[in-house]
Amino acid sequence: MPVSTHHYSNEDITVLWQPALCKHSGICFKGLAPVFDHGRKPWIDMSQSTTPVIVEQVKKCPSGALSFC
Repeated sequence: MPVSTHHYSNEDITVLWQPALCKHSGICFKGLAPVFDHGRKPWIDMSQSTTPVIVEQVKKCPSGALSFC
């Protein structure tokens, strides 16, 4: 069974990615490439920006595939 949600954390928050919802619009990468780099594994690196900046970019995800808690 494939993983339905991937979790990426820093000391403040956890970003959740649900691949089944992702429409691959590229808004995450275009807006914050140091964190969201589809050519890297894992593709989300929370150490590359501050929590407030990451939160604002995640909020722009049009499909809801990215969220945070």
